[in-house]
Amino acid sequence: MTVTPETHRRVLERDLRPARDLRDAFGWSRPFARDLLPEGMLRLARAADVIQSDGALLRSRVRFSSLGPHLYAHSAFPTLAADAVFFGPDTYRFSAFVARSLRRCRCLVDIGCGSGAGGLAAATLTERLVLADISPRALRFAAVNAALAGIGAEIVESDVLAAVTGNVDAVIANPPYIRDEASRAYRDGGGRYGEALSLRILREALARLAPRGTIVLYTGAAVVDGRDVFRERAEPMCRDAGASFDYVEIDPDVFGSELAEAPYAGVERLAAVGLVAVLPDPLRAPPSVIHEAAAPEFPADRG
Repeated sequence: MTVTPETHRRVLERDLRPARDLRDAFGWSRPFARDLLPEGMLRLARAADVIQSDGALLRSRVRFSSLGPHLYAHSAFPTLAADAVFFGPDTYRFSAFVARSLRRCRCLVDIGCGSGAGGLAAATLTERLVLADISPRALRFAAVNAALAGIGAEIVESDVLAAVTGNVDAVIANPPYIRDEASRAYRDGGGRYGEALSLRILREALARLAPRGTIVLYTGAAVVDGRDVFRERAEPMCRDAGASFDYVEIDPDVFGSELAEAPYAGVERLAAVGLVAVLPDPLRAPPSVIHEAAAPEFPADRG
């Protein structure tokens, strides 16, 4: 199971020994001795450029995390590169929220798919699965993870939905939602508090989805003076599109360490939130009620 980067750092700092087994090497990103892997596997790993030297030892450039019945490959700890592919507690919360919120559909697009975990976890709910991301590195991981899970998926390099063809019945997304001064693509959502990309995905999905189409969005919301800044902009956007609007605060306090950073001066907390919007059936009257979603029945790991 993947923990937060801060927990990961603390675990490694209190025990500096090299890896004793595969879990240490490919789960905790500890350096390991050459004899931990068979020679043939080492050759394959070097050919794939996923092993690097660390003094007299070796270190994996990828990690593997468990989610449901599958293992997912993603970037090793620490995720410092601008195009790192992150997997963490948000991934578990996102996948659980999608499972509770998404109905069966013909075409599901996971926007900003990263490792592909969200879309692959929901693969049984759709006839056509599209894993879309603007990052070639993310798409490489997504393709590997689809193959590991034995799931057929279209891998599409796309800026939101621009390169996705055909009708789209459902969109899911877990975009970056932090204002990251290092501008790392997997963290930086843009805007004043990191909300810009989430709002853009919502806007473009509402414009593209087929009638009765659904968007399931897991993101972060800065709370300033008791006001949810993301919701204040997302709710009118859904209302203007004639879509229903379900909204739930999944975890009231994530990434609290970010409040020490300059972009979050004046922010009380950063919440993990889930939004579900469903476009109307053109043969029926548009929805007139905007309501709160029921709180999800799964534990929320603190970010």
